[in-house]
Amino acid sequence: MKRYTLPQKTKPHAEFPKENTEADLPKTTRQATSPKKRNRRKTGTGSGKQSQGTPYDDVFRTLLNDCTPMILPIINEMFGTAFTGDETIDLHPELHFLNRQGGKEEKHITDSSFTVSGTVPRHFLLEIQSTSDSSMLVRIFEYSTQIALDSGEITGNTLHVTIPDCGVLFLRSTRNTPERMQIRIDTSGGSASFDVQVLKTQLYTIDEIFERKLFMLIPFYIFSHEKRFPEYNKDEEKLDELKTEYADIVSRLRCLKETGQISEYQHRMIIDMSGKVLESISAKYDSVREGVGEIMTGKIIETEASRIYHEGERLGENREKKRTAVKLHDRGDNLESIADILEVDIRQVRKWIRKAAKED
Repeated sequence: MKRYTLPQKTKPHAEFPKENTEADLPKTTRQATSPKKRNRRKTGTGSGKQSQGTPYDDVFRTLLNDCTPMILPIINEMFGTAFTGDETIDLHPELHFLNRQGGKEEKHITDSSFTVSGTVPRHFLLEIQSTSDSSMLVRIFEYSTQIALDSGEITGNTLHVTIPDCGVLFLRSTRNTPERMQIRIDTSGGSASFDVQVLKTQLYTIDEIFERKLFMLIPFYIFSHEKRFPEYNKDEEKLDELKTEYADIVSRLRCLKETGQISEYQHRMIIDMSGKVLESISAKYDSVREGVGEIMTGKIIETEASRIYHEGERLGENREKKRTAVKLHDRGDNLESIADILEVDIRQVRKWIRKAAKED
């Protein structure tokens, strides 16, 4: 039986010229275009996303590309899989060309499309959804069927395609947000359907995120506080509570890095991407943006407990240096040598020696 592989409709970015058209430009670049041009583009967007993405799409794709292994706990959480981290993850070009009427092709991007090569390779398609979008299922259907065609085969008179495992990460959710969705295809020969799994990021506490190793959700954790932004922006005491929570997040990330559970690069990327999400979501709330931003960039607030702890560390270090200074002096070392060894001012050494002499 002769087997044919279908021609690929997916094209990698490298095949496109560097000179982008206005439709290809990121949102920050397109701001300089005229209102008329922007309006004309909006009337022709079809049912899905054009090749630009939201800041949240960009953050997720950046983490997927630069910190790829962190996607596996997300997949396990959404699809009930049991990937261990030893699997190979192959990322696929996210730019697809969808066929339209009249033979036209429309460029669309998927948020993430990849294959996990475990015992049985599985292809996944994930979408990030920050706001309600009635065209979402249409978009997933278009993407998934195009991905299926990209790897489809014709054997004899039969076209065989495999739909990827599909899922949506909702950054905002309400009581009306579905637990899962479904795409059903009815034909004269029967019906077929596939599920679209749902993960609602706002429902996860920060403890659950760390316990389940869902580190890729940390940049989006700020969405769980979004409704209280006006309150935080006016009430300094409540803002301090939010800052304290983020100080704890930064501390826990640092601990993961120091114990080798995440790399230095992954640690830095989570921090940087958290800052990008914060910058976008809190654009209208200066106090929130600046306050939490300081924490994420390293200016961690010092709680009373941490102040006492660090003060204790300093006192303990000084006591040890004092004992060492007295011992060195007793064995005949001069004050200049002692000060040099302990890296302290010689006047401090004199005080320690005098105090020790009085205590004797």
